[in-house]
Amino acid sequence: MIIGNKNFDVKNKTYIMGILNITPDSFSDGGKYNKIDKALLHCEEMISQGADIIDVGGESTRPGHKVITSEEEKKRVIPVIKEIKKRFDIPISIDTYKSTVAKEAIETGADIVNDIWGLKADKDMAEIVKKSGVVCIITHNSSSGVYNNFLNDVIKELNESINIAKNIGISQNKIIIDPGIGFGKSYENNIEITKNINLLVKLGYPVLYAASRKSMIGTALNLPENKRLEGTISTSVWACINGCSFIRVHDVNENKQAVKMIEKILQRI
Repeated sequence: MIIGNKNFDVKNKTYIMGILNITPDSFSDGGKYNKIDKALLHCEEMISQGADIIDVGGESTRPGHKVITSEEEKKRVIPVIKEIKKRFDIPISIDTYKSTVAKEAIETGADIVNDIWGLKADKDMAEIVKKSGVVCIITHNSSSGVYNNFLNDVIKELNESINIAKNIGISQNKIIIDPGIGFGKSYENNIEITKNINLLVKLGYPVLYAASRKSMIGTALNLPENKRLEGTISTSVWACINGCSFIRVHDVNENKQAVKMIEKILQRI
């Protein structure tokens, strides 16, 4: 898979996506990097620790988050993407479900659109992705959180998003799928989809796993956001063993080292 000017061996390796939240209210690191100098310093730090992609987000998507306008979101993310592109040679993902934000981010240099609503929230998103030729991350989400058969429903609804992409002309080698840990799911749902992540891998698309510091880990271990590193690493190891191609994390160094060790054991590298 080509992302930006980099070739990703998604069949044999697991890559690290570092999280850069340009928000005042993200659940774990809100307000830490919402000034451009701090954002760039953190970006540099994550790259030095082995991040393969930087995921830039301007709107918190935690439960109960405040929805912001496209203009406000663009004000937050576009200057940061511009500066990252100037200073670093690394693929950039824009974490948005709004097509106008995605369009401007792509024009500024974003290589991936990471859409937590799987191309379903904004009717123009698929067309923007198709025209630009960037990669898209299709995430499972549910506004109701109600399922008849949870695993079957997730796969069915992910396939609906995949079909939106393919029907508009987005090629298969431009699609990554994400189970959507924490999005329209209970604790039990999150555990179940994690346990069965291989079912998504079997769909034939690279899988991104994103549980870093999320409530699933907090509930399982009864820990606050800033104490969930070990729990996050455990999920990263599990995702790597089960064939996920990408892992989205806050703590790049620790998760990178864990993944490298698993790849050594599995003799992938």
